[in-house]
Amino acid sequence: MRVKRVLTIAGSDSGGGAGIQADLKTITALGGFGMSVITALTAQNTLGVTGIHEVPADFVAMQFDAVASDIGIDAAKTGMLASAEIMRVVAAKVRQYGVEKLVVDPVMVAKGGARLIREDARETLVKELIPLACVVTPNIPEAEFLSGMPIAGPKDMRTAAAVIHELGARYVVIKGGHMSGAAIDILYDGRRFYEFEAERIATGDTHGTGCTFSAAIATGLAAGKSVHNAVDAAKKYIQEAIRYAWRIGGGHGPTNHFAPVFQEISRYRCLAELKSALQRLLNEPCGGIIPEVQSNLVYALPDARSPQDVAAVPGRIVRVGDRVGILCEPAFGASRHIAKIVLTAMRYDPEIRSAMNIRFSEDVVSLCTAQGFRVAHFSRSDEPPDVREREGSSLEWGVNEVFSRGGDVPDMIFDRGDVGKEPMIRVLGKDPDDVVNKVLKLVNCL
Repeated sequence: MRVKRVLTIAGSDSGGGAGIQADLKTITALGGFGMSVITALTAQNTLGVTGIHEVPADFVAMQFDAVASDIGIDAAKTGMLASAEIMRVVAAKVRQYGVEKLVVDPVMVAKGGARLIREDARETLVKELIPLACVVTPNIPEAEFLSGMPIAGPKDMRTAAAVIHELGARYVVIKGGHMSGAAIDILYDGRRFYEFEAERIATGDTHGTGCTFSAAIATGLAAGKSVHNAVDAAKKYIQEAIRYAWRIGGGHGPTNHFAPVFQEISRYRCLAELKSALQRLLNEPCGGIIPEVQSNLVYALPDARSPQDVAAVPGRIVRVGDRVGILCEPAFGASRHIAKIVLTAMRYDPEIRSAMNIRFSEDVVSLCTAQGFRVAHFSRSDEPPDVREREGSSLEWGVNEVFSRGGDVPDMIFDRGDVGKEPMIRVLGKDPDDVVNKVLKLVNCL
Protein backbone atom coordinates (compact mmCIF):
# COMPACT_ATOMS: atom_id res chain seq x y z
CA MET A 1 0.00 0.00 0.00
CA ARG A 2 1.42 3.38 -1.01
CA VAL A 3 2.27 5.76 1.80
CA LYS A 4 0.17 8.91 1.81
CA ARG A 5 2.09 12.07 0.89
CA VAL A 6 1.31 15.14 2.97
CA LEU A 7 2.80 18.55 2.25
CA THR A 8 3.17 21.28 4.85
CA ILE A 9 3.58 24.83 3.56
CA ALA A 10 4.62 26.84 6.58
CA GLY A 11 7.32 28.59 8.55
CA SER A 12 10.17 26.92 10.40
CA ASP A 13 10.21 27.01 14.21
CA SER A 14 13.78 26.82 15.49
CA GLY A 15 12.39 25.68 18.86
CA GLY A 16 10.85 22.60 17.23
CA GLY A 17 7.39 22.93 18.76
CA ALA A 18 5.37 24.53 15.96
CA GLY A 19 5.55 25.21 12.23
CA ILE A 20 6.97 22.65 9.84
CA GLN A 21 8.74 20.84 12.67
CA ALA A 22 5.45 20.15 14.44
CA ASP A 23 3.75 19.31 11.15
CA LEU A 24 6.36 16.78 10.05
CA LYS A 25 6.36 15.08 13.44
CA THR A 26 2.57 14.85 13.34
CA ILE A 27 2.42 13.52 9.79
CA THR A 28 5.04 10.88 10.60
CA ALA A 29 3.37 9.84 13.87
CA LEU A 30 0.09 9.33 12.01
CA GLY A 31 1.63 7.20 9.28
CA GLY A 32 2.08 9.69 6.45
CA PHE A 33 5.12 10.83 4.49
CA GLY A 34 5.79 14.46 5.29
CA MET A 35 7.18 17.01 2.84
CA SER A 36 7.72 20.73 3.30
CA VAL A 37 7.69 24.07 1.56
CA ILE A 38 9.34 26.51 3.95
CA THR A 39 7.90 30.02 3.74
CA ALA A 40 9.87 31.69 6.54
CA LEU A 41 12.59 31.06 9.08
CA THR A 42 11.85 32.10 12.62
CA ALA A 43 14.21 32.47 15.56
CA GLN A 44 12.05 31.34 18.45
CA ASN A 45 11.81 29.23 21.55
CA THR A 46 9.17 28.58 24.22
CA LEU A 47 9.46 32.20 25.39
CA GLY A 48 8.67 33.85 22.07
CA VAL A 49 9.77 34.86 18.56
CA THR A 50 12.90 36.99 18.33
CA GLY A 51 13.23 37.17 14.54
CA ILE A 52 11.56 36.32 11.24
CA HIS A 53 13.31 35.89 7.89
CA GLU A 54 10.94 35.47 4.95
CA VAL A 55 11.87 33.10 2.17
CA PRO A 56 11.71 34.78 -1.26
CA ALA A 57 8.44 34.02 -3.03
CA ASP A 58 10.19 32.59 -6.11
CA PHE A 59 12.06 30.10 -3.91
CA VAL A 60 8.77 29.11 -2.26
CA ALA A 61 7.53 28.31 -5.77
CA MET A 62 10.66 26.28 -6.54
CA GLN A 63 10.17 24.16 -3.43
CA PHE A 64 6.54 23.51 -4.35
CA ASP A 65 7.45 22.53 -7.92
CA ALA A 66 10.23 20.22 -6.74
CA VAL A 67 7.91 18.29 -4.44
CA ALA A 68 4.79 18.21 -6.59
CA SER A 69 6.48 17.33 -9.89
CA ASP A 70 8.32 14.32 -8.50
CA ILE A 71 6.78 12.97 -5.29
CA GLY A 72 3.19 14.14 -5.64
CA ILE A 73 0.71 15.39 -3.05
CA ASP A 74 -2.24 13.53 -1.51
CA ALA A 75 -3.08 16.39 0.86
CA ALA A 76 -1.53 19.65 1.98
CA LYS A 77 -1.80 22.19 4.74
CA THR A 78 -0.71 25.79 5.08
CA GLY A 79 0.55 27.49 8.18
CA MET A 80 2.57 30.70 8.44
CA LEU A 81 2.38 32.62 5.15
CA ALA A 82 3.80 36.00 6.11
CA SER A 83 3.24 38.08 2.97
CA ALA A 84 0.61 38.62 0.31
CA GLU A 85 3.17 37.70 -2.36
CA ILE A 86 3.87 34.32 -0.77
CA MET A 87 0.13 33.66 -0.39
CA ARG A 88 -0.47 34.38 -4.05
CA VAL A 89 2.36 32.03 -5.07
CA VAL A 90 1.01 29.26 -2.83
CA ALA A 91 -2.52 29.75 -4.15
CA ALA A 92 -1.25 29.59 -7.73
CA LYS A 93 0.65 26.37 -7.08
CA VAL A 94 -2.34 24.77 -5.33
CA ARG A 95 -4.41 25.49 -8.43
CA GLN A 96 -1.64 24.41 -10.82
CA TYR A 97 -1.22 20.99 -9.22
CA GLY A 98 -4.91 20.49 -8.42
CA VAL A 99 -4.48 20.05 -4.66
CA GLU A 100 -8.04 19.49 -3.52
CA LYS A 101 -7.40 18.25 0.02
CA LEU A 102 -6.03 21.53 1.35
CA VAL A 103 -6.23 22.48 5.02
CA VAL A 104 -5.69 26.18 5.66
CA ASP A 105 -4.56 27.10 9.15
CA PRO A 106 -4.81 30.92 9.04
CA VAL A 107 -1.80 31.55 11.30
CA MET A 108 -1.66 35.19 12.35
CA VAL A 109 -0.13 35.42 15.82
CA ALA A 110 2.35 33.18 17.66
CA LYS A 111 1.55 31.75 21.10
CA GLY A 112 3.81 34.36 22.67
CA GLY A 113 2.01 37.21 20.90
CA ALA A 114 4.35 37.93 17.96
CA ARG A 115 2.56 38.83 14.70
CA LEU A 116 3.33 36.26 11.99
CA ILE A 117 1.52 37.87 9.06
CA ARG A 118 1.74 41.30 7.46
CA GLU A 119 -1.32 43.53 7.47
CA ASP A 120 -1.54 43.52 3.66
CA ALA A 121 -1.58 39.72 3.62
CA ARG A 122 -4.84 39.40 5.52
CA GLU A 123 -6.98 40.47 2.59
CA THR A 124 -5.06 38.12 0.30
CA LEU A 125 -5.69 35.26 2.75
CA VAL A 126 -9.42 35.88 2.47
CA LYS A 127 -9.55 36.37 -1.28
CA GLU A 128 -6.90 33.99 -2.58
CA LEU A 129 -6.36 31.12 -0.18
CA ILE A 130 -9.52 30.42 1.82
CA PRO A 131 -11.62 29.82 -1.33
CA LEU A 132 -9.21 26.98 -2.19
CA ALA A 133 -9.51 25.34 1.21
CA CYS A 134 -11.20 22.03 1.81
CA VAL A 135 -10.98 22.86 5.52
CA VAL A 136 -10.05 26.11 7.25
CA THR A 137 -9.13 25.90 10.95
CA PRO A 138 -9.14 29.30 12.70
CA ASN A 139 -8.84 29.70 16.45
CA ILE A 140 -11.10 32.22 18.20
CA PRO A 141 -9.03 35.39 17.47
CA GLU A 142 -8.54 34.32 13.86
CA ALA A 143 -12.23 33.50 13.49
CA GLU A 144 -13.11 36.92 14.90
CA PHE A 145 -10.96 38.57 12.25
CA LEU A 146 -12.27 36.43 9.39
CA SER A 147 -15.92 36.81 10.42
CA GLY A 148 -15.70 40.41 11.60
CA MET A 149 -17.57 39.64 14.83
CA PRO A 150 -16.74 39.02 18.50
CA ILE A 151 -17.01 35.43 19.72
CA ALA A 152 -18.03 34.78 23.32
CA GLY A 153 -19.30 31.21 23.22
CA PRO A 154 -20.43 28.22 21.12
CA LYS A 155 -23.41 30.12 19.69
CA ASP A 156 -21.11 32.83 18.35
CA MET A 157 -18.73 30.15 17.06
CA ARG A 158 -21.53 28.69 14.93
CA THR A 159 -22.48 32.10 13.56
CA ALA A 160 -18.86 32.90 12.74
CA ALA A 161 -18.38 29.51 11.09
CA ALA A 162 -21.30 30.21 8.77
CA VAL A 163 -19.84 33.62 7.87
CA ILE A 164 -16.40 32.14 7.15
CA HIS A 165 -17.99 29.38 5.07
CA GLU A 166 -19.34 32.10 2.79
CA LEU A 167 -15.74 33.08 2.02
CA GLY A 168 -15.44 29.89 0.00
CA ALA A 169 -14.02 27.16 2.22
CA ARG A 170 -15.92 23.88 1.94
CA TYR A 171 -15.61 23.15 5.66
CA VAL A 172 -14.88 25.39 8.64
CA VAL A 173 -13.52 24.23 11.99
CA ILE A 174 -13.44 26.89 14.70
CA LYS A 175 -11.20 25.82 17.56
CA GLY A 176 -12.35 26.64 21.07
CA GLY A 177 -9.00 26.54 22.81
CA HIS A 178 -9.22 30.21 23.78
CA MET A 179 -12.59 29.71 25.49
CA SER A 180 -13.17 28.56 29.06
CA GLY A 181 -14.82 25.32 30.15
CA ALA A 182 -14.65 22.15 28.05
CA ALA A 183 -12.48 22.26 24.92
CA ILE A 184 -15.10 22.50 22.17
CA ASP A 185 -14.35 22.70 18.44
CA ILE A 186 -17.17 23.28 15.96
CA LEU A 187 -17.24 21.96 12.39
CA TYR A 188 -19.58 23.45 9.79
CA ASP A 189 -20.14 21.88 6.38
CA GLY A 190 -22.55 24.45 4.98
CA ARG A 191 -25.61 22.60 6.24
CA ARG A 192 -24.93 21.18 9.69
CA PHE A 193 -22.83 21.93 12.75
CA TYR A 194 -20.87 19.25 14.58
CA GLU A 195 -19.34 19.67 18.02
CA PHE A 196 -16.19 17.91 19.16
CA GLU A 197 -15.84 18.18 22.91
CA ALA A 198 -12.95 17.06 25.09
CA GLU A 199 -11.64 17.62 28.59
CA ARG A 200 -9.72 20.88 28.96
CA ILE A 201 -6.27 19.93 30.21
CA ALA A 202 -4.76 22.42 32.65
CA THR A 203 -1.35 23.09 31.13
CA GLY A 204 0.63 25.94 29.63
CA ASP A 205 2.46 23.56 27.31
CA THR A 206 0.35 24.12 24.21
CA HIS A 207 2.89 25.59 21.79
CA GLY A 208 2.10 24.44 18.27
CA THR A 209 -1.33 22.97 18.93
CA GLY A 210 -2.90 24.72 15.92
CA CYS A 211 -0.16 23.51 13.58
CA THR A 212 -0.41 19.99 14.97
CA PHE A 213 -4.21 19.88 14.71
CA SER A 214 -4.31 21.05 11.09
CA ALA A 215 -1.48 18.67 10.11
CA ALA A 216 -3.41 15.81 11.69
CA ILE A 217 -6.53 16.72 9.70
CA ALA A 218 -4.52 16.86 6.47
CA THR A 219 -2.98 13.45 7.19
CA GLY A 220 -6.44 12.02 7.85
CA LEU A 221 -7.75 13.42 4.57
CA ALA A 222 -4.75 11.99 2.71
CA ALA A 223 -5.59 8.58 4.18
CA GLY A 224 -9.09 8.79 2.70
CA LYS A 225 -11.06 9.78 5.79
CA SER A 226 -14.09 12.00 5.51
CA VAL A 227 -13.68 15.53 6.84
CA HIS A 228 -15.81 14.69 9.87
CA ASN A 229 -13.74 11.61 10.68
CA ALA A 230 -10.46 13.39 10.00
CA VAL A 231 -11.40 16.20 12.40
CA ASP A 232 -12.58 13.72 15.02
CA ALA A 233 -9.32 11.75 14.80
CA ALA A 234 -7.26 14.96 14.88
CA LYS A 235 -9.13 16.14 17.98
CA LYS A 236 -8.33 12.88 19.79
CA TYR A 237 -4.72 13.03 18.64
CA ILE A 238 -4.11 16.60 19.82
CA GLN A 239 -5.79 15.78 23.12
CA GLU A 240 -3.22 13.08 23.82
CA ALA A 241 -0.38 15.25 22.53
CA ILE A 242 -1.38 17.95 25.03
CA ARG A 243 -2.00 15.52 27.88
CA TYR A 244 1.53 14.14 27.58
CA ALA A 245 3.16 17.43 26.60
CA TRP A 246 6.88 17.82 27.08
CA ARG A 247 7.96 20.11 29.94
CA ILE A 248 10.63 21.88 27.90
CA GLY A 249 11.85 25.48 28.18
CA GLY A 250 10.74 28.31 30.41
CA GLY A 251 7.61 29.40 28.52
CA HIS A 252 4.89 27.69 26.47
CA GLY A 253 6.28 24.18 26.05
CA PRO A 254 5.55 21.97 23.03
CA THR A 255 3.03 19.19 22.77
CA ASN A 256 4.21 15.58 22.54
CA HIS A 257 3.59 14.65 18.92
CA PHE A 258 4.61 11.05 19.46
CA ALA A 259 2.42 10.49 22.53
CA PRO A 260 0.09 8.02 20.73
CA VAL A 261 3.11 6.09 19.42
CA PHE A 262 4.70 5.98 22.88
CA GLN A 263 1.35 4.88 24.31
CA GLU A 264 1.14 1.96 21.91
CA ILE A 265 4.68 0.93 22.77
CA SER A 266 3.82 1.18 26.46
CA ARG A 267 0.69 -0.96 25.98
CA TYR A 268 2.69 -3.62 24.15
CA ARG A 269 5.33 -3.72 26.89
CA CYS A 270 2.66 -3.78 29.57
CA LEU A 271 0.98 -6.84 28.06
CA ALA A 272 4.31 -8.58 27.44
CA GLU A 273 5.42 -8.13 31.06
CA LEU A 274 2.04 -9.27 32.35
CA LYS A 275 2.09 -12.42 30.17
CA SER A 276 5.61 -13.27 31.33
CA ALA A 277 4.71 -12.95 35.02
CA LEU A 278 1.46 -14.84 34.50
CA GLN A 279 3.36 -17.73 32.93
CA ARG A 280 5.39 -18.03 36.12
CA LEU A 281 2.15 -18.51 38.07
CA LEU A 282 0.93 -21.09 35.58
CA ASN A 283 4.14 -23.07 36.03
CA GLU A 284 3.83 -23.32 39.83
CA PRO A 285 1.36 -25.16 42.13
CA CYS A 286 -0.52 -21.98 43.06
CA GLY A 287 -4.07 -23.34 43.18
CA GLY A 288 -4.30 -23.02 46.94
CA ILE A 289 -4.05 -19.22 46.93
CA ILE A 290 -7.00 -18.70 44.54
CA PRO A 291 -10.12 -17.39 46.38
CA GLU A 292 -13.70 -18.53 45.78
CA VAL A 293 -14.35 -15.50 43.55
CA GLN A 294 -11.20 -16.41 41.59
CA SER A 295 -8.23 -14.14 41.08
CA ASN A 296 -6.73 -11.62 38.70
CA LEU A 297 -3.32 -10.16 38.06
CA VAL A 298 -3.36 -6.62 36.66
CA TYR A 299 -0.82 -4.12 35.34
CA ALA A 300 -1.56 -0.45 34.69
CA LEU A 301 -0.02 1.89 32.14
CA PRO A 302 2.25 4.53 33.70
CA ASP A 303 -0.41 7.24 33.26
CA ALA A 304 -3.49 5.05 33.72
CA ARG A 305 -6.72 6.95 34.33
CA SER A 306 -9.41 4.26 33.99
CA PRO A 307 -9.81 0.45 33.95
CA GLN A 308 -9.34 0.66 30.17
CA ASP A 309 -5.71 1.60 30.87
CA VAL A 310 -5.17 -1.50 33.03
CA ALA A 311 -4.27 -4.88 31.54
CA ALA A 312 -5.75 -7.98 33.18
CA VAL A 313 -6.91 -11.55 32.48
CA PRO A 314 -10.37 -11.81 30.88
CA GLY A 315 -12.43 -14.33 32.84
CA ARG A 316 -9.90 -14.16 35.72
CA ILE A 317 -7.36 -16.70 36.93
CA VAL A 318 -9.08 -19.93 37.97
CA ARG A 319 -8.04 -22.87 40.14
CA VAL A 320 -7.36 -26.15 38.33
CA GLY A 321 -6.49 -28.68 41.03
CA ASP A 322 -3.31 -27.55 42.69
CA ARG A 323 -2.49 -25.26 39.77
CA VAL A 324 -4.04 -22.24 38.08
CA GLY A 325 -5.35 -21.67 34.57
CA ILE A 326 -6.66 -18.94 32.31
CA LEU A 327 -9.20 -18.90 29.52
CA CYS A 328 -7.89 -15.89 27.58
CA GLU A 329 -4.70 -13.96 27.06
CA PRO A 330 -4.34 -10.66 29.00
CA ALA A 331 -6.08 -7.63 27.57
CA PHE A 332 -6.77 -4.03 28.55
CA GLY A 333 -10.04 -3.27 30.29
CA ALA A 334 -10.55 -6.89 31.42
CA SER A 335 -10.78 -6.11 35.14
CA ARG A 336 -12.85 -3.62 37.09
CA HIS A 337 -12.37 -4.46 40.77
CA ILE A 338 -8.62 -5.17 40.91
CA ALA A 339 -7.99 -2.40 38.37
CA LYS A 340 -9.63 0.09 40.74
CA ILE A 341 -7.30 -1.03 43.51
CA VAL A 342 -4.26 -0.17 41.38
CA LEU A 343 -5.74 3.09 40.11
CA THR A 344 -6.44 4.17 43.69
CA ALA A 345 -2.96 3.17 44.84
CA MET A 346 -1.37 5.08 41.94
CA ARG A 347 -2.92 8.31 43.18
CA TYR A 348 -0.67 8.01 46.24
CA ASP A 349 2.32 6.29 44.67
CA PRO A 350 2.51 6.22 40.82
CA GLU A 351 5.03 3.38 40.97
CA ILE A 352 2.45 0.91 42.39
CA ARG A 353 1.05 -0.29 39.07
CA SER A 354 0.30 -3.98 39.65
CA ALA A 355 -1.88 -6.06 41.99
CA MET A 356 -3.33 -9.53 42.50
CA ASN A 357 -6.03 -10.75 44.85
CA ILE A 358 -5.42 -14.01 46.73
CA ARG A 359 -7.25 -16.20 49.27
CA PHE A 360 -7.55 -14.83 52.81
CA SER A 361 -6.84 -16.76 55.97
CA GLU A 362 -5.44 -15.71 59.31
CA ASP A 363 -2.54 -18.09 58.70
CA VAL A 364 -1.69 -16.40 55.41
CA VAL A 365 -1.83 -12.96 57.05
CA SER A 366 0.52 -14.19 59.78
CA LEU A 367 2.81 -15.66 57.15
CA CYS A 368 2.88 -12.35 55.28
CA THR A 369 4.05 -10.60 58.43
CA ALA A 370 6.57 -13.34 59.21
CA GLN A 371 8.08 -13.01 55.74
CA GLY A 372 8.72 -9.30 56.34
CA PHE A 373 5.98 -7.95 54.10
CA ARG A 374 4.33 -4.65 55.00
CA VAL A 375 0.72 -5.57 55.77
CA ALA A 376 -2.25 -3.20 56.13
CA HIS A 377 -5.98 -3.76 56.43
CA PHE A 378 -9.36 -2.07 56.39
CA SER A 379 -12.71 -3.10 57.84
CA ARG A 380 -15.77 -3.27 55.66
CA SER A 381 -17.87 -2.46 58.74
CA ASP A 382 -16.41 1.06 58.59
CA GLU A 383 -17.69 1.70 55.08
CA PRO A 384 -19.91 4.80 54.78
CA PRO A 385 -23.49 3.99 53.72
CA ASP A 386 -23.10 5.67 50.33
CA VAL A 387 -20.06 3.47 49.57
CA ARG A 388 -22.00 0.32 50.45
CA GLU A 389 -24.79 1.32 48.11
CA ARG A 390 -22.51 1.95 45.11
CA GLU A 391 -21.63 -1.26 43.31
CA GLY A 392 -17.89 -1.79 43.05
CA SER A 393 -16.83 1.13 45.24
CA SER A 394 -15.89 -0.81 48.40
CA LEU A 395 -12.41 -1.79 47.30
CA GLU A 396 -11.63 1.69 46.07
CA TRP A 397 -12.75 3.08 49.42
CA GLY A 398 -10.76 0.47 51.35
CA VAL A 399 -7.49 1.07 49.52
CA ASN A 400 -7.97 4.81 49.84
CA GLU A 401 -8.58 4.32 53.57
CA VAL A 402 -5.26 2.46 53.93
CA PHE A 403 -3.15 4.87 51.89
CA SER A 404 -4.66 7.98 53.48
CA ARG A 405 -3.16 6.92 56.82
CA GLY A 406 0.31 7.63 55.43
CA GLY A 407 3.41 5.62 56.21
CA ASP A 408 5.12 3.06 54.00
CA VAL A 409 3.37 1.64 50.97
CA PRO A 410 2.01 -1.81 51.97
CA ASP A 411 2.86 -5.01 50.12
CA MET A 412 -0.50 -6.51 51.09
CA ILE A 413 -3.90 -5.08 52.00
CA PHE A 414 -6.52 -7.40 53.49
CA ASP A 415 -10.04 -7.26 54.86
CA ARG A 416 -11.99 -9.89 56.76
CA GLY A 417 -15.09 -9.59 54.63
CA ASP A 418 -18.70 -8.92 55.53
CA VAL A 419 -22.13 -10.33 54.82
CA GLY A 420 -21.98 -11.59 51.23
CA LYS A 421 -18.39 -10.35 50.86
CA GLU A 422 -15.53 -12.84 50.77
CA PRO A 423 -12.48 -11.84 52.85
CA MET A 424 -9.51 -11.11 50.65
CA ILE A 425 -5.83 -10.24 50.45
CA ARG A 426 -4.54 -7.92 47.72
CA VAL A 427 -0.87 -8.09 46.86
CA LEU A 428 0.59 -4.83 45.50
CA GLY A 429 3.77 -4.21 43.54
CA LYS A 430 5.56 -2.03 41.03
CA ASP A 431 5.05 -4.53 38.22
CA PRO A 432 3.67 -8.07 37.71
CA ASP A 433 7.03 -9.70 38.43
CA ASP A 434 7.18 -7.87 41.76
CA VAL A 435 3.68 -9.08 42.64
CA VAL A 436 4.32 -12.66 41.50
CA ASN A 437 7.58 -12.78 43.47
CA LYS A 438 5.63 -11.97 46.63
CA VAL A 439 2.87 -14.46 45.84
CA LEU A 440 5.31 -17.29 45.09
CA LYS A 441 7.22 -16.54 48.27
CA LEU A 442 3.99 -17.15 50.19
CA VAL A 443 3.13 -20.25 48.15
CA ASN A 444 6.51 -21.80 48.86
CA CYS A 445 6.00 -21.28 52.61
CA LEU A 446 2.48 -22.72 52.82
